[in-house]
Amino acid sequence: MLHLITGGSGSGKSGYAERQVQMAGPGRRIYIATMIPYGEDGRQRVERHRKLRREKNFETVECYTGLGSLSLPADAIVLLECMSNLVANEIFEPDGAHERTVQTVLEGVDHLLEQVQSLFIVTNEIFSDGMTYDEETRRYLSCLGAVNQALAARADQVTEVVCGIPCEIRRQAPEGGRGAKR
Repeated sequence: MLHLITGGSGSGKSGYAERQVQMAGPGRRIYIATMIPYGEDGRQRVERHRKLRREKNFETVECYTGLGSLSLPADAIVLLECMSNLVANEIFEPDGAHERTVQTVLEGVDHLLEQVQSLFIVTNEIFSDGMTYDEETRRYLSCLGAVNQALAARADQVTEVVCGIPCEIRRQAPEGGRGAKR
């Protein structure tokens, strides 16, 4: 099962995603963290998040690039947070996929879906702000947009969280979709 959760910054999508994982039934709760902790502030933020997740019975797996290399247990209920960071890492980090980012990320998601019971992915709403960006940022936004669209097409459930309110976009397996465990 694949559930894609999107929304703007500060929309409540992370809290919603965590609650969905907690209600998903029995299984190991695994949190795939994709944010690279730059600087002391970043390290402190990551440590605070790890502590909060431990209290919610999540096992944390750090994965900044190369999602396809992870090996997870079949009973796992996985929360990947956040796709926006993963795409940026694949584009800009030295060990990232660079021009193959979209394909690499989608293959990584497929790899996870073949292994685990359920996968919840948090991503960010983009292109809503009407801003003009430099070429590098436009490239990132284009890749993230392509990944988000492909994930939404595959997902069994898509939810946009607006001001803390979950708005269901889809709540059933798409015809020919790949969200269901094979």
